[in-house]
Amino acid sequence: MCERWVENPYYQYFCGEEFFQHRLVFDRSSLTRWRNRMGEERLQALLQESLSVAVKTEAIKPSELSRVIVDTTVQPKNVMFPTDAKLLNRAREKLVRLAKLRGVALRQSYARVGKFALIQQQRYAHAKQFKRAKKTLKTLRTYLGRVIRDITRKIEGDSGHEAAFAQLLLLARRVHEQQQGQRGPKVYSLHAPEVECIGKGKAHRPYEFGVKVSVATTISHAKGGQFVTHVKALPGNPYDGHTLATVIPDIEALVGNTLERLLADKGYRGHNAPPDYKFRVFISGQKRGVTPRIKRQLHRRSAIEPVIGHLKEEHRMGRNYLWHRRGDAANAVLAAAGYNFRRLIRWLSILWRLFITALLAAIQPVPA
Repeated sequence: MCERWVENPYYQYFCGEEFFQHRLVFDRSSLTRWRNRMGEERLQALLQESLSVAVKTEAIKPSELSRVIVDTTVQPKNVMFPTDAKLLNRAREKLVRLAKLRGVALRQSYARVGKFALIQQQRYAHAKQFKRAKKTLKTLRTYLGRVIRDITRKIEGDSGHEAAFAQLLLLARRVHEQQQGQRGPKVYSLHAPEVECIGKGKAHRPYEFGVKVSVATTISHAKGGQFVTHVKALPGNPYDGHTLATVIPDIEALVGNTLERLLADKGYRGHNAPPDYKFRVFISGQKRGVTPRIKRQLHRRSAIEPVIGHLKEEHRMGRNYLWHRRGDAANAVLAAAGYNFRRLIRWLSILWRLFITALLAAIQPVPA
């Protein structure tokens, strides 16, 4: 975007420039600092403003905002697919690099034999020679353990080195100690330790590595399209049904309206919605308390799936490049705001074409 701004005079004029600029008038990192200053709560104002504009331009009715569909998806992080061998070798490489940068002389770096062991382990695993792959994995674990102990001995008593190595040594020890079947949080990426392993039951992608995100859209397809009314990152991989206690109040605060009806899939069974909303939440396949009108609306529950697809493919929710948990939250909200504004631009273009057509029809001469 920054490169296109420099070469495009239309972008510059739209931003208020009076003369063509040949270089950026701001630093690239200022966008990152702006996101960090805003935070998730202030970025929600962009999403709220998009809904406000939609109501003012009659792209959506206020009553349509009180009936929503809720679902969860995974926002993948920009990390490589984690394997034990890759993580062990990567942790060793990062420790060796930091030791060289800090002037800590190591007994051995295992740079050559570590790389060779990683290649061998991958070849054995690919050939389904799992005993040999397991033996080579143990070798990689040994190399990392030796480097960890060597660095610990060399920096003992030096407060400056201990502070510099503290975070990386903590992650390296977790990678060294974690096992395949252990319960609890694990490290799946060294540069993004907040990444979680989430399984959504997809045959083509059994596990995804990122953060769970709750998405809410309107049930009906309004004049301007189907708008996103709420989006929120949910770290910790909570059960879908246990997210409604947080999501429902947030939706009402965002749209400024009380929810009359909420549709969800079967993953929300046993939900913890507030007591006043127990009978306003309807699950797919539910029979009790379902009127013919609600049954017709339940057929619209899957309409949220293409919206999630657009958020991922066209609005950068498919791969999150922002750091830390605040980056996960900011990316999800900005993707939803971008989706809504794209719907608004399309709606305004339709109104503009109708206006031009009516104007041309009015000024045409009447035949004698």
